[in-house]
Amino acid sequence: MDLEPIVVSKAGVHLLNSYTVEGEKLQDFSGSPLEALSVLPLDLQSRSLKGGIQSDFSLRGSNYQGVLLLVNGQRINDPQTGHHNSDIPFTSADIERIEVIPSIGSSLFGPDAIGGAINIILREPEKRRLVAEFSVGQFQSGAALFSVEDKQGKAGLRFSFERQESEGFRYDTDFKESTASLSSSYDIPDGKFFANLGYQDKEFGAYDFYTPASGYPSKEWTQTYLIDTGVNLDKGDWVIKPSFLWRRHFDKFMLDKTEARTRYLNHHRTDLLTPSVYFQKQLGDLGKTGLGLEYGQERLDSSNLGKDVRSHKSVFIDNAKELDCGLDIGSSFRVDDYDGFREALSGSLSLRYRLRQYNSLHLSVSKSLRVPSFTELYYNDPTTLGNPGISSENALNYQVGYDYKRKGLAGGLAFFLRQEEDMIDWVKQQPGQAKWQAENITEAEVKGIESYLKTDLTQRLSLSANYSYVDKRVNDRGYLYKYGENYFRHLINTVLTVKLPFGTQTVSAAYKKRPQRDGWFLLNTRFSYRLNKNSHLFLEISNLLNVEYQEIAGIPQPGRWIETGLRFEW
Repeated sequence: MDLEPIVVSKAGVHLLNSYTVEGEKLQDFSGSPLEALSVLPLDLQSRSLKGGIQSDFSLRGSNYQGVLLLVNGQRINDPQTGHHNSDIPFTSADIERIEVIPSIGSSLFGPDAIGGAINIILREPEKRRLVAEFSVGQFQSGAALFSVEDKQGKAGLRFSFERQESEGFRYDTDFKESTASLSSSYDIPDGKFFANLGYQDKEFGAYDFYTPASGYPSKEWTQTYLIDTGVNLDKGDWVIKPSFLWRRHFDKFMLDKTEARTRYLNHHRTDLLTPSVYFQKQLGDLGKTGLGLEYGQERLDSSNLGKDVRSHKSVFIDNAKELDCGLDIGSSFRVDDYDGFREALSGSLSLRYRLRQYNSLHLSVSKSLRVPSFTELYYNDPTTLGNPGISSENALNYQVGYDYKRKGLAGGLAFFLRQEEDMIDWVKQQPGQAKWQAENITEAEVKGIESYLKTDLTQRLSLSANYSYVDKRVNDRGYLYKYGENYFRHLINTVLTVKLPFGTQTVSAAYKKRPQRDGWFLLNTRFSYRLNKNSHLFLEISNLLNVEYQEIAGIPQPGRWIETGLRFEW
């Protein structure tokens, strides 16, 4: 885990820290690269053996809809429901790094960043490389990864394929997943053209995944297609970045797969299309200033939700300036015009003051917004009812913090406050009500602390740790909540890495406690043994102490799970 100042193409105006997992460390987590996020101050709420099968994300007390998912800085949140945001059609061999950016405002990347953002940066094909990995584990689990890339002259190309499956750790938790991707780049005068294509197919048992403790043996099938393409031009004082992103998602969901109730079978298809262009220029004493223009369209074709098309137009500006006195200033302002909702304004202001060589203070204020998903607007089944009358959410974020960084040691502390209005949740007004319904909650206040430490104890021994505390007070008008207070009150993560002469030993520990529930402690370990410079064996044990726990109340998580495998890389 590395914690460095975030650098984004949009002038680097968000001067807070990001929590980053680098590409070479992603291979320490078998299966979905999103599992690497479990060692960061992010609430990864998995419902399966593998984090990428069906997981929700929460940052700083947000619900699963309140985290913005990005690929190369482009928004990919699923317009049907945030439960599909973990359907990302790329493998660990395709990813350079994953950034978790708490408290970022919507003015840089668009709606949904109530708690923050997750930015997945894809690697450009840069050299000849071949990766093959195979693993087997308990519950008749197996996985295979293959990736080949090369760059000849100005052109680079990479193809990756991954397959994983399991019979599941209990009834109706089996899964099969296939992911394929193709990435290309081409050097042009003063810039580079790139294109990334991804495909993913999932089939999984979903026992009570969306109906906690109700006893529904559900089944779900999803398919995801994604195209991310554009040009990066850098000529003198000018930066120009036209881009286009298209994401298509198919979802087939069976509430109860037994013969008696198969009538509750829903088919959904969503499309997200986003052409955009970004200009940036160095304006002397004014610093770097950027202008962005974006058009987006979200399409829905569903047997349950009906058909709908909504579009939005966005304009934003940003600026970053470094002053000689040691003060860095970043600001941004954005206007979003969404069909069916009022025109929305958002913005951010970030300050970082360098006290001495290794010390700095930072302060930020930002505004975030989120429009309702199609499920929150239109869904209807025996347990759940949407609400076409709900409005968009809004939040104001405040943060102040201190950071210390020098070679071999980094640490920091941040205090944050978020004021929320019209937040959306699934509620009942009384216990006997037949269905959970989407409603705007009047207001909420979220306060908390984040701290981190990363140190090299010796040349062979390193330690990283973080602690987060969240206190959320909701003016709930006496509602009952479908998922309860499903955010962490306390979260502690530690990772100890020992570099041995013949391999690497990693031990990670995590403690998580939710409001009104007992906390749980998980211990994981991974050992790799180097056979030669091109290959190594690995053994991974998850939940070593075989702890019984539930990320979401009513949905048990797996106990101890052992997996072993072999990785080749040339």
